[in-house]
Amino acid sequence: MSDDTYTPPKVWEPTESGGEFASINRPTAGPRYEEELPVGEHTLQLYSLATPNGQKVTILLEELLEAGFEGAEYDAWPVNILEGDQFSTGFVEINPNSKIPAMVDHSYDPPQRVFESGSILLYLAEKFGAFLPEDHGARTEALSWLFWQMGSAPYLGGGFGHFFQYAPVRLKYPIDRFAMETKRQLDVLDKRLAENAYMAGEEYSIADMAIWPWYGKLVRDEIYDNAGEFLSVHEYECVRRWADAIADRPAVIRGERVNRTWGDESEQVPERHDASDFDE
Repeated sequence: MSDDTYTPPKVWEPTESGGEFASINRPTAGPRYEEELPVGEHTLQLYSLATPNGQKVTILLEELLEAGFEGAEYDAWPVNILEGDQFSTGFVEINPNSKIPAMVDHSYDPPQRVFESGSILLYLAEKFGAFLPEDHGARTEALSWLFWQMGSAPYLGGGFGHFFQYAPVRLKYPIDRFAMETKRQLDVLDKRLAENAYMAGEEYSIADMAIWPWYGKLVRDEIYDNAGEFLSVHEYECVRRWADAIADRPAVIRGERVNRTWGDESEQVPERHDASDFDE
C-alpha cells in the first residue's frame, strides 16, 4: 500500500474530487434552476444523450420504426449532462434522479413519464408488443438478462470506466478490482452466447439492446480508450460475433447517432424529429 492510503473520517464531508464530472456532482437531489423542457409534435418525447444508456432507447425506437410501428415516431432532445441540463426543473419533473434517458408519452392525460433505461425499454416493448418474446420461457430469459445488465453495467461504467479513463488519477487497486469484474461479466456473456444467437435465445430482444451499447461496444473497442487491448477482449469470441451482428443493423447504426453531440460531425444527430434528420 502507498503512504497516502486514505483513512476515512468519522463523518464524511463533501470535497472537490476533481475529474470530468466534478463540477456537477453534489450529495443532494432536486432541480438547480428553472427551465421547461421542449416538446415536439410526436407522442413520444425523449430527453437523452448518446451515452450507452441513452443509446439503448434510441436503438429500440429506431428498431420499432424499422419494423413498421409508425406510432414509435419520436422527438429526441439532447440533455448535456456535463453542463447540468439534467438539473432543470423540467427534467427533474420527469426524472427525480436527474439521469438520462427520460421519456414522456403524451398519449395519456396527464402525460406518462418513464425514467431509467431498462424501464423505458420494457415500457416501449409492451406498448408496441415487439422485441419481447411471447413465449413464457424466452420472455423470462429476456427480462432476466435485461435486469442483469441494469445491475452489472455500473461495475463497468461507474467502476472500470471511471477509474480507467475519467478519474483525475489512475490508481492500481480500483482499476484491477473493476477490470477483474468486467472480465468476469464478459465471460458470463460469452458462455451464454456460445449456445444462443441472442441473449433471450434465438430472438433479438430488448435484452440485447440493453447490453450491446455497453458490452458489445467494449469488445469492439469502441468505449474507453485502449480498454479493448487492456482487457484482452479478443478472448470473448462469442460476444464479439454477437456484437458485430448487432452493429450491422440499420436501426442500431441510426440509434447510435441520435443525441450525439461530439466526435465526427457526420455521425452526430443532436436532435431527432423525423427520419430526414439522418440525411442532413
